[in-house]
Amino acid sequence: MTYRLPPLSSLRAFEAAARHLSFKDAAAELSVTPTAISHQIRGLEEYLDFPLFKRLTRALELTREGRVMLPKVREGLECFAAAIESTRQVVFGGRLVVTSPPAFAARWLIRRLPDFTATHPEIRLRMATSLDTIDSVDAAHVSGLARVDVRDDKTETFIRYGSGHYDGCRVDRLFAPAYTAVCSPLLLKGMRPLNVPADLRRHNLLHNQADSGTDQHDLATWDQWLQVAGVTGIDADGGTQISDPGLLLSAAIDGVGVALASKQLIEGEVAAGRLAMPFDIVIRPAQAYYLVVPEAVAERTVVSAFRKWLLAEAAKVREG
Repeated sequence: MTYRLPPLSSLRAFEAAARHLSFKDAAAELSVTPTAISHQIRGLEEYLDFPLFKRLTRALELTREGRVMLPKVREGLECFAAAIESTRQVVFGGRLVVTSPPAFAARWLIRRLPDFTATHPEIRLRMATSLDTIDSVDAAHVSGLARVDVRDDKTETFIRYGSGHYDGCRVDRLFAPAYTAVCSPLLLKGMRPLNVPADLRRHNLLHNQADSGTDQHDLATWDQWLQVAGVTGIDADGGTQISDPGLLLSAAIDGVGVALASKQLIEGEVAAGRLAMPFDIVIRPAQAYYLVVPEAVAERTVVSAFRKWLLAEAAKVREG
């Protein structure tokens, strides 16, 4: 197909001038003179055979034709930028930022990453953690994740613990955690052995501090677990509150008390003998872990590679 298009430089000048409503500011952005911008716009108007701006004494306004044309020009320039960026990633690789809940990153993802980096040495991977990747209980939908600059060679993806409803994003379910009681193996052999769930009344219960407070999260609580276990007479709120999930597991490993943890996230500690699961009782909150990618970057090569690998790893996980 043959496309009859005006010079790309004139379309860039139009988009910048329309956004700023100023030839001077558009010129500063594009590193040219205001006169050059004026010539580019005039040439574009002659090509189109209709005016794009109303040139007032101290102001600039878009004409009706200019207002109609602007969104499509902007979309086209973004598509050009995205196409160039996609090609650059194929040739040169790219940067990928993965932001996830702290415990998920530390206990599940990090120990699996050597396989990904060995397979894709061309991808510059950066791991980040944030408690903001854990949805609050009443968050039916989460928006604001899809605002990205398609011209940026850095691609950010998210692993979220939540409902799975994220506006403007491509979402893949990874797995749902199965929470169970965990402790140091030393507690099983001590003066107060854990033979049945009722024995927990003689032990310190460790709580994730996010379980209480104004910003509630759908995390497992001792009250829920004890109800499923059929145990009464234990203060489900008593014990030690710990704000950091990693510190919570460290306290359990060190024998400070008994915690609730996702079975999938503690496989390494159990296999190494640092943690034990004294009871075969689990609770499953409604939320799960999801890979969340803004639609604007979902087709990038770095995203496709990471998504394929991550879903394969998640498929190996048993949910309970």
